[in-house]
Amino acid sequence: MQTQIYTYDTLYQAAKTLQEGGLVAFPTETVYGLGAMANNSEAVGKVFKAKGRPQDNPLIVHLAKPEDAKLVASSVSAMAERLMEAFWPGPLTIILPVKPGAVSDKVTGGLDSVALRMPRQLETLLLIEMAGFPLVGPSANLSGKPSPTKVEHVLHDFTNLIDGVVAAREELTEIGVESTVIRPSERQIEILRPGAITQSMLEAVVDVPVIERTAQEQVTSGQIISPGVKYRHYAPKQPVYQVAAQHTLDDWCEIIAELQAKGEVIGLLADDIIIEQLASQAGIKACYSLGAANSPSQASQRLYAGLRALEEQPITLILAQGMPFEEAYQAYENRLAKASYRVI
Repeated sequence: MQTQIYTYDTLYQAAKTLQEGGLVAFPTETVYGLGAMANNSEAVGKVFKAKGRPQDNPLIVHLAKPEDAKLVASSVSAMAERLMEAFWPGPLTIILPVKPGAVSDKVTGGLDSVALRMPRQLETLLLIEMAGFPLVGPSANLSGKPSPTKVEHVLHDFTNLIDGVVAAREELTEIGVESTVIRPSERQIEILRPGAITQSMLEAVVDVPVIERTAQEQVTSGQIISPGVKYRHYAPKQPVYQVAAQHTLDDWCEIIAELQAKGEVIGLLADDIIIEQLASQAGIKACYSLGAANSPSQASQRLYAGLRALEEQPITLILAQGMPFEEAYQAYENRLAKASYRVI
């Protein structure tokens, strides 16, 4: 199999590949997704196999327009419609009751619900429309590894293993971390996975409580209905040590010196200020910038790209900058925590 690279002008070829049961990765504003027709059980099975993804980890179904939710959901509540109107297209995944027989049982992981999203990416919306039915689209990476935010990341993991990838016009995806996942009811909204759509943003458009459910709460309850919660994710091959936000530059220097004394060869993932101060310090072999200091959007956009870039360097350990306990950094901190071996 030779992996084809599709562009805006060749989307019709990508759509035909999907209709024939192939796998085509596509860009979104969050990360690249690995696409297959959601109603083709064999194709969906190929997604799990290609990624090495556990079968009980449900997939998000990507829609071309809000009304397509009724193709796969048995009901769409007024609350869900309000959220779609406010945040679609965009990085919000909404869990609704699944319509029996509408999608492969593999999509839902045996649950009676389905996760739906309308991405904010022109090429992908056109691709779904051309394919003629919604597409599954888990992150287009090997399970457990950092999610792909560049077409090169997809090709690194899947060259000659999938049929094709649609290349975005942008070098990096806009947001860089996966969508917020929610379960709405008439009484409350549950956030099951944090993302760019925050609790306060949701509270601004609904008149019911918005409650966050941690991954641990979901695992303990035995109710894992959100993708990307149950298993370890986003980890490069080297261990990642998260340096807690309260540490000063002097603390960083001490941490680096202690690790160097133990023989560690360090890669640094941090904002411009920290890198400028520490890049020349002994023991730092490679650096990747998270962008300007105090920029949650840049940090999130560059997190996975940084982990992937440093993974390719001759280092033994990645020191990654922890961020303040603020809502704007919640998605970044959630993903970094999943990637990290320890916090120091």
